[in-house]
Amino acid sequence: MEDMKICLKKPDDVKEFVRAARKCDFDVDLAYNSAVVDGKSILGVFALGLEKPLVVSCHGENREFRQSIQKFQL
Repeated sequence: MEDMKICLKKPDDVKEFVRAARKCDFDVDLAYNSAVVDGKSILGVFALGLEKPLVVSCHGENREFRQSIQKFQL
């Protein structure tokens, strides 16, 4: 999967993203500028902050995950 830019605007968006990422059997990273966190860590994702353009990097392919986060895509 190529990198995808997303924006998580509400705490419920973060919870939904992390829930979807945890279903993946590969690493999911989330980055803002030079900060990179584990996309399966709710505290890590909240640490990046809300309403910022984030870049999702997956180290594998999962169509269900991609479809579930598409609504956050910029």
